[in-house]
Formats: sequence, structure tokens, C-alpha cells
Amino acid sequence: MKKIIVANRGEIALRIMRTAKKMGIKTVAVFSEVDRNAPHVLFADEAVCIGPAPSNQSYLLGDKIIEICKDLNVDGIHPGYGFLSENADFAELAEKNDIIFIGPKSHAIRVMGNKLAAKEAVKNYDIPMVPGIDRAVTDVNEAVEIAKEIGFPILIKAAAGGGGKGMRIVEKELEVQEQMERAISEAKAAFGDGSVFIEKYITSPRHIEIQILSDSHGNVIHLFERECSIQRRHQKVVEEAPSTVLTPELRDRMGKAAVNVAKSCDYLSTGTVEFLLDEHHNFYFLEMNTRLQVEHPVTEFITGIDLVEQQIKIARGEAITFIQEDLKIKGHALELRVYAEDSLNDFLPSIGTLTKYQIPTGKNIRVDDGFREGMEIPIYYDPILSKLITYGNDRNEAIQLMIEAIQQYKIEGVETTLSFGKFVCKHKAFISGNFDTHFVKKYYSSDKLKKQHETEAKIAAAIALQLYTKEERILKIPSN
Repeated sequence: MKKIIVANRGEIALRIMRTAKKMGIKTVAVFSEVDRNAPHVLFADEAVCIGPAPSNQSYLLGDKIIEICKDLNVDGIHPGYGFLSENADFAELAEKNDIIFIGPKSHAIRVMGNKLAAKEAVKNYDIPMVPGIDRAVTDVNEAVEIAKEIGFPILIKAAAGGGGKGMRIVEKELEVQEQMERAISEAKAAFGDGSVFIEKYITSPRHIEIQILSDSHGNVIHLFERECSIQRRHQKVVEEAPSTVLTPELRDRMGKAAVNVAKSCDYLSTGTVEFLLDEHHNFYFLEMNTRLQVEHPVTEFITGIDLVEQQIKIARGEAITFIQEDLKIKGHALELRVYAEDSLNDFLPSIGTLTKYQIPTGKNIRVDDGFREGMEIPIYYDPILSKLITYGNDRNEAIQLMIEAIQQYKIEGVETTLSFGKFVCKHKAFISGNFDTHFVKKYYSSDKLKKQHETEAKIAAAIALQLYTKEERILKIPSN
């Protein structure tokens, strides 16, 4: 593999290209008109404008990307995450045109892309499942009977869904019809598929995911877990590795379950198996993400393994060169997703120009980003500015370094979620490790964040006054 195209933009495109360059592989960037001067475009060996700013006229044009691959004699496509990364038709199109898709085969993407198909695939591997029904339900009366059987509260979920879309929590029988109609409507709008199913709602879950690697030589291993329970509207915002609640025995059982999920669909490449963990530490299979995850850097920190490099090697047909027993967890890592959103105003997108953009630096601080000072934040894409990752010998060290790194950021021109990240890292529930996916709902409000800002401002003012008074006293002391 001598040349690859990165069918993505921003921080993930740049991150993939850096590893490719390290491996001696040339890269081709695709970009929309609004991304013409983006860092990933300037970093690549070649770059091609693929269309106007809206993603359905640029980054989602699979046919056009394949044509560019042919024109430029590209060997492989790395899809990153988002856009076409979990599009089975796109992966199949690459396969048919003898272009290596740096990821799983289209079959695995198709099976794991539908929650009902995924449940069916893993059925013979003794994977724990949340109690519920493993087929699509359209009849309200049937839904009510299922709900009574498994017990309220229930969760109505889109079969083809993700990111919280087409998902409704139902507490009472009278709410079933309305919430089911809403879930079906939202699922149709988001995924073009209104299929929904029903399962028991786990009231105080933790979201634990296991990173796996699988090659074409029959080797499947896991690279431990990531704790992803700090979420807002079903979207992860702070992730860490390892989790504070997994014992070695539970980690081993969850790791083996994840490996079996990968085997159930003949998986190839990196992938992530997601589980819910209840308050009694029972775990249940949730879904499999057939791509590189946003939060992959925390796993790279605690294992020392470059996951993008592994993806490329596996895609080239190479065998994984280490075994499960070789892997050990070393230290602790945290990741904060830094969004151009206003934490004090219901996290509304903050669009504007980065009049100042300075990132933190230092030992055990990593920033994956795709912006530079002076750039505009486009309204067309996910508003992530960067990912801030810190590493420590233990969790407390990683948290303290995260707080220091947040304070090093200098961003002007747009509002960001940096202050929210600091709020999380300073909260006693997070520090203790005693939290679940309802952390934001339980503990966060813009008023609390404003109060934290006011307290910090008062402390800063008091320190400044103390220093000023001390300097005045020194100046008044007569010299001999």
C-alpha cells in the first residue's frame, strides 16, 4: 500500500495522515470548498476538491471518491469516523473496484449496523443481552404486552440507529403509543428505516466499551476498556481508560465477550464493542461500532499501540504481531471533546472565527485537532474543535493534568466546552469514580458552571490583591 485517500476531514483526517506518513505511505485529501485551507488539506501529499460545503454534496459522495481513487492510482481508502465510515455500500463499492477499504468488510458493517441483525449474529456466542425483544415491533398493543412482560421502564430503540436518535424511554403504559410513534418517525427521518425494538431500560448504567483488533489470520484480541459514561444527549463528552469499576475478572469476561462479538461477524480491522454495565456489575451487549472511535487515543496511551497503524497493517494482510498476554494496562488516560458550543447556553453551536487559538503543550498532553488560528468554524459539520488527551501514572494525575491543560487553552472568537470539561474534572462524583450515564442530568446546570466561574474569579482576584499588597510592602521597606 503506497498511497491512501482519507475520506474525511478535520482532526481525524490529519491524525490518520500523520501515521500514514510515519509508515512511508503517501496521502490524498478530499475537501469541500469551505475546507480548502484546512490543515489536513495542506498536510496531504495531494488534495482534491470534492464539492460544495454540505456533506451530501461532498464528503458523502462515495462514487466520486472511488473515481478519484482510480484517477490518482490510490491503493486504499481510510474513512475515519462519521461520514462513510460505517456505510456498507461504500465499503462494498471499494471492494468491487479493487481498492482496499481500511476497515472491516462490507458484510460485517452491514450486520453490525443494524441492532437486530447484530443481536441475531451474536446469539450463539452466549453474549449477555438486555432483556427485551430481538425483532422489529410496529403494533402498539404488542409493544404494551412486551413492556408488561419485561417491566417498566422500557426503552424503544431504532434498529438502524445511533447517537440517541429514534430512542425513547417509556415509564408508563399510557405513554407507549405516543413515544413509539415518535421513535418510529425520528428513525425514519434519521436513518430511512423506521424499525424499532423494545428492551428493558437499565436505570443507572455505565457505558463501557472494549477495543478489539482482528486480522485475516484468525487472530482476535482486545485492548481493554474505555469508560464512556459522561454523556450529554447520548453523546460521549469525556472518556477514559481504564474504567474505575472493572475488576481484573470482570475485564477479562467483558474482553472475551467482545472478542466473540467480533468472531460472530468475521470481523477484520479495529472495532469497538459497546456494553451497558448495571449497578450490580452485570454487563449487556449494546452494539458494535465498525470503525475507529473518536476516543481511540486513550487506548493508545495505556497500551502504547498506534491503532491507525494496526488498521493499515491489517488491511495490507499482515498478522497482528502480539498476543493477548503481551498486553498490559499502563497508567491512566482521559479525553475531553472540545466543541465549539456554548456551555452556558444549552450547548448551542457557536459559529465564528478563531481569532485566537493556542493549544496546550507538554509531557503527556496530546491534542488532536484540525483547526488553526484565523479559521472559521463551518456550520455544516460536527462542531468539534479538538480532542484533548492527558495521561498520568494514575487517574488522579491524569485528571489534574487535564485541568491544567484546559487552563492552558487560549481560544477567542467562539464559545467552547472547555469550562464544562473543567466542571466535570473537578466534580466530586467524577473524582470518586461514582457516576453513571446520568452524570450531566444529575449534576450539571449552566447556573452551577456560572457559580464555578464566579468562585474562580474571586479566588484569582484575592490572589492578585495579595501579591499586590506583598509587593507594596517590599517597596516601602527602606534600604540600608
